[in-house]
Amino acid sequence: MNKKFIQKSVATGLAIILFFGIFAGFNKAEADTALNVNAAGAIIVDGQTGQVLYEQNADSLLGIASMSKMMTEYILLDAIKHGRVKWDQKYSVDELAYKISQNRDLSNVPLRRDGKYKVRDLYQAMAIYSANGATIALAEVIAGSETNFLKMMNDQAKKLGIKDYKFVNSTGLNNSDYKGMQPKGTDPTAENEMSPRGVATLAFRLINDFPDVLKTASTPTKMFVEGTKMDNWNWMLPSLVYGYQGVDGLKTGTTDFAGACFTGTAMRDGKRFITVVQDTKDAKGNRSDKKSRFDETRKMLDYAFSNYTKEQIVPKHYQVKGNKTVKVANGKSKEVEIYTNTPLKAMVLNGEKKNYQPVLVLDKTKLTKNGELTAPIKKGEKVGYLTVEPKNGKKLDFLTSDDQKRLSADVVANQDVEQANWFVRMMRGIGGFFGHLFGGISTTVKGWF
Repeated sequence: MNKKFIQKSVATGLAIILFFGIFAGFNKAEADTALNVNAAGAIIVDGQTGQVLYEQNADSLLGIASMSKMMTEYILLDAIKHGRVKWDQKYSVDELAYKISQNRDLSNVPLRRDGKYKVRDLYQAMAIYSANGATIALAEVIAGSETNFLKMMNDQAKKLGIKDYKFVNSTGLNNSDYKGMQPKGTDPTAENEMSPRGVATLAFRLINDFPDVLKTASTPTKMFVEGTKMDNWNWMLPSLVYGYQGVDGLKTGTTDFAGACFTGTAMRDGKRFITVVQDTKDAKGNRSDKKSRFDETRKMLDYAFSNYTKEQIVPKHYQVKGNKTVKVANGKSKEVEIYTNTPLKAMVLNGEKKNYQPVLVLDKTKLTKNGELTAPIKKGEKVGYLTVEPKNGKKLDFLTSDDQKRLSADVVANQDVEQANWFVRMMRGIGGFFGHLFGGISTTVKGWF
């Protein structure tokens, strides 16, 4: 065997190893590079668990323009849910809402100075047509003034676990559009900002906490009470010019500062994705082109629907090898079988299911210091949960730390375990005492020799 043949064989072998190593290690980082969204920031999220599937500059503070209205929607819908505001409640137009609504250079339905409008009509104008005067009106209904409402926006962002944000008004306009009537204490030329991760977190919570928002967000066109036609700015709704199958939300935004932005969401074949793009550009690098936000969103949704599948990682009644039972203190039985009460499903790259493994997490609040459950235990009682992680040790990325729990299946007891009677417990205690005692004596005696 000559030297050249050996070198050639070694080189070929290394090439094969490298080839399979590259594809075996294919993950979100490689996908991020391959997708290359033409935007200052972007993110794709599993709309049912909050798992991040793609990100680009996702933690940078960027302008969000009218995507801000998702926060106004969230606070309004929460107020409706808790009875603080009613759908048929009427609003009398004040000076600020009136003046802003008359500016047709902005997205608006004109409000009459002497008009009275139902909250539902104002909400539809905001969610469908991004009407700015109507948004200010809703802020006043909820908080008395937009200045008061601004504090609610910032407080709510913190509650939702959003880290990178700055709100200066309810609408997403530049404060200069308020002509000196912007919320008190805010810069007269400031504008709302948030990271793509923050926007996705807001959108995720909005559609999961208040799923009916999608019924309004997916309305292509509607007449306002004063006879103004409201055409939805989301041109990716299936019946509109850039229609995409399954799109049913969520919110566009455009200002000179923020550029063209869009938070989209689509549902197909049991899969829902949320996408965010901020300050998009077209193929020529033009940031003023509104069409580009839909082009880039289409690219992201195509990628998500084509490359990710919701896979069952474990079935119902699954038991983790080596952890099929948990010891029980003070029970008639000394252990109890445990299993999942539902299947565990996860969104994974096509063909990558084998690279994931289930992980058991027991509820520490139910365990003794010795790691035992305490009797009595009821069949079906939750004792922990099963989650999933890659076998390579990398952690899955989620919008917030709490979202990891959404990718889980409850682990429950498979049978009742009654508490042992006092005599059995006493005898076990005595046995344990003498067991420790004789164990100590034995150790001491061995030490003599």
